[in-house]
Amino acid sequence: MSQTHSKSRQKAEIAFANAQSQFLARNAAVEELDFLALAREEKTRRLREARLAKELKDRKTATAALIAKRAKLA
Repeated sequence: MSQTHSKSRQKAEIAFANAQSQFLARNAAVEELDFLALAREEKTRRLREARLAKELKDRKTATAALIAKRAKLA
């Protein structure tokens, strides 16, 4: 059984549907931005860890080279 509504009710329902779809679209956009921010933070963390590990390795290599050089001179 179909119901017929007044024009003002139909307009109100259309306006509500538009507002609801805009709200849902906004939520989807916010969720996507949150996901992108989280992915960027994770990538930054991984790159930072890799850089720190490389710097530590380079320091150890440089220290070992200096020790070897001093041992040759002595």
